[in-house]
Amino acid sequence: MTLEQLRIFVEVAERQHLTQAADALALTPSAVSASIRVLENRYSTPLFNRVGRRIETNEAGRIFLTEARATLASARAAELTLAELGGLKRGTLSIQASQTISSYWLPELLVRFRQMYPQIELCLTVGNTQQVAQAVVEGTADLGFVEGNIDEAALTVETVGEDRIVAVVAPGHPWANGEKLKPEDLLNSQWIMREQGSGTRSAFEEMLAAIGLDVNQLQIALTLPSNEAVRSAVMSGSFATAVSELVVASHLQVGLLCKVDIDLPPRPFYLLHHKERYKTKASLALQELIQQRTSPF
Repeated sequence: MTLEQLRIFVEVAERQHLTQAADALALTPSAVSASIRVLENRYSTPLFNRVGRRIETNEAGRIFLTEARATLASARAAELTLAELGGLKRGTLSIQASQTISSYWLPELLVRFRQMYPQIELCLTVGNTQQVAQAVVEGTADLGFVEGNIDEAALTVETVGEDRIVAVVAPGHPWANGEKLKPEDLLNSQWIMREQGSGTRSAFEEMLAAIGLDVNQLQIALTLPSNEAVRSAVMSGSFATAVSELVVASHLQVGLLCKVDIDLPPRPFYLLHHKERYKTKASLALQELIQQRTSPF
């Protein structure tokens, strides 16, 4: 049974007239009659009484008419849903992002996206870089945003922004005097670090390797699970840490923290999506918004 057969049946049943139904459907009377016969023969159930040149629904036809109307209504609703999804008038966009990005880089973009597409529900989950990548691989997130490098064959990785890692200390720390540090000087302080798997820690470890140091050479006093916890801990004692400049910008400005004078290269922000999964219109719209933000023109 096809939707076209149901449409023809409903038109004939409502009009009780083959020719009028054919005109409404832009079909020939013979095509309409043939469709009704196929439907009746397929299920061995007459749906109409033929009385002379007239046609009228019998009891089976009247019962089936109710179901046919309901089915066509459901099909129209499904069609409308697809049209609205395609037109960004309905839908959900699931995003997972690492802490720095979700707290300091992404919110402005999500607000702008919401203003442009208020009917799209945005779902943001926070995780470290490894957790974000896994969510995109498993399909629980449409898009992922991370700071650390990802080596996952199933994912496409695109650079969408840039961040700078800075080393910071409290004002009473010896490094707060603004003197230039050499790489080996980093071994002379206790450090507070993010957990393994975080993009911030991975990026800092790569930066240390580039200047000839291993993270295991550092005196790591504490490992904490969030940027805010790390920042608060450094402010309360004689420790150093390496975090995104976005995380400590306001604290540096008012003198609650001091930037250590050591050169650390910038790090990229990455967008992750699955290579084989369908890109929804909503995800493509957010990617376009990001490209507009990062474009120099």
